[in-house]
Amino acid sequence: MTTSIKCLLLLTLTWKVAEVSSADHLLEGIYCGKENCYDVLGLTREATKSEIGKAYRSLAKKYHPDLHRDPDAKLEAGEKFKEIATAYEILRDEEERSDYDYMLDNPQEYYAHYYRYYRRRMAPKVDVRIVIAVTITIISLIQYFSGWSKYDTAIKYFMTVPKYRNKALEIAKAETKEVSSKKTKKSKAEQKEEMDRIIRRVIEEKMDIKGAYARPEVTDILWVQLIILPYTISYYIYWYLRWFWKFTLMKQPYGDEEKFYLIRKNLNLGEHQFNAVEDEEKQEYLDEELWIKENFKVWKEIKDEEAKKALAENNKYKQYRRYMKQHGTGRMTFDDS
Repeated sequence: MTTSIKCLLLLTLTWKVAEVSSADHLLEGIYCGKENCYDVLGLTREATKSEIGKAYRSLAKKYHPDLHRDPDAKLEAGEKFKEIATAYEILRDEEERSDYDYMLDNPQEYYAHYYRYYRRRMAPKVDVRIVIAVTITIISLIQYFSGWSKYDTAIKYFMTVPKYRNKALEIAKAETKEVSSKKTKKSKAEQKEEMDRIIRRVIEEKMDIKGAYARPEVTDILWVQLIILPYTISYYIYWYLRWFWKFTLMKQPYGDEEKFYLIRKNLNLGEHQFNAVEDEEKQEYLDEELWIKENFKVWKEIKDEEAKKALAENNKYKQYRRYMKQHGTGRMTFDDS
């Protein structure tokens, strides 16, 4: 055997020894250290989960530190109790037990064992399902209270519009006659506050606010939407199949519901936006037969022209065009201000 081959074998042997010693050093800090977790509990690798629990309870009663009065015995029992508790924590968890069994079968992959062990230790212990549930709950609460805030904003706005406020005042005055006939003295501030409260109640009861500022419903929040999602999906499948059968295959005439659906699609409006449109305007859509694509295109061109004409006749727009013609874009002098 040549000298070079001897050196190579010596280096290989040295590297193997270093590798084993490194592995031993790392394994001391993970799982049960130098001890076998199964041996600590007096079990084999075929032990069931119930057998693991039974062995732990039996050994815990025997080695619990509180059962020993002698200081040395108490200290020794405490160390043994820690080993038992550690072995139990590892073997009772199915995933961690699987990692431990893999380490026993593949001791040479010590870096991988080190990584798996500390990754599991450092990972958050919170159940992902709980995190998702809490997140959905927070979103649902924000969604619900945001809806009430928008609705309150809409009511306050309508209370300031003369058209709606006057109607509400007529109803409110009739209701306050009985109150005013009684000999109760109220300050002007109290009377105003009571009148505003009655006006608000009348507007809430008599007005049908639609669209994004409508009164929020419990069925609109995310939690309820997720719960009824199977029904929603089933309904939409039924709805589209029914549409395909009645109007595509059977060529049946559209009803008002179907006409409004097609008009909404042509106008590129969401359901809440379309619901907020006044009834008179919706009737105009029906009279113009805007569910027909060709009619809608003609109608839209006319409306666009009318909008351009109205804009051209607007004094502010005329001033703007005059300014742009004289000065162009991106220029401004001290005289312009």
